[in-house]
Amino acid sequence: MLTRKIKLWDINAHITCRLCSGYLIDATTVTECLHTFCRSCLVKYLEENNTCPTCRIVIHQSHPLQYIGHDRTMQDIVYKLVPGLQEAEMRKQREFYHKLGLEVPGDIKGETGSAKQHSDPHRNGEAKADESSHTEAAEEKQEEDSDYHRSDEQVSICLECNSSKLRGLKRKWIRCSAQATVLHLKKFIAKKLNLSSFNEPLAFPLLDFKLAETSHPYASSSTSPWDRPVSPCLFTLVFQLDILCNEEILGKDHTLKFVVVTRWRFKKAPLLLHYRPKMDLL
Repeated sequence: MLTRKIKLWDINAHITCRLCSGYLIDATTVTECLHTFCRSCLVKYLEENNTCPTCRIVIHQSHPLQYIGHDRTMQDIVYKLVPGLQEAEMRKQREFYHKLGLEVPGDIKGETGSAKQHSDPHRNGEAKADESSHTEAAEEKQEEDSDYHRSDEQVSICLECNSSKLRGLKRKWIRCSAQATVLHLKKFIAKKLNLSSFNEPLAFPLLDFKLAETSHPYASSSTSPWDRPVSPCLFTLVFQLDILCNEEILGKDHTLKFVVVTRWRFKKAPLLLHYRPKMDLL
């Protein structure tokens, strides 16, 4: 069987950032057109623009940062293709935290070991690569299950209510992983305040009826909407809450680390967030 060797520079155009011309770091993709950039480059660019740097399509008129997302698959591909890139990036991040006199986050410590394994020249062959990847995944899963993200970088948050329609939390000060998302906070607030009255039924064509039913919060209730005749479009419930930082609505997929860097801009802890019932802006 003939094998074809491809040189790295032949695919550089597909794994480099158009904004900085370097290899993708923390790869982030625009959901509207699927073009990918370094997260720091794209966030800085979108502070003054609302279009994609590559195709110039409008991402969103007022909140383009809500329509970008971390592309883990692309980042894994880049790290596997470029020798030593992941290890060098982890080293730079550790040096950055040491320079500021801050504790190195647990996720950076954990990735150091995997970076060394990727750069080990003795690990060649498809079978060995598959075996090592399965081992790494199992070890990461076991470690994650055992510490519940306590080893992650932690963020202190103050959740304030700025609406007369909602009551404040009894314990508004919380501390959680920097990898938690705004959606996690929405679910936390909804559960603590029992916000059933702020659920809005939205119709979506779902293919798997059992999955939709078991995930429905009222599936086991005697007043379940599933007891009534069901149209081809099933119903799902979405928590209608907005969470804001510096009076700017946060996207549900934004991590708290991302919010601290781009919205809070490393100001003194705790991170102050406000919540309110969702407002439809025309």
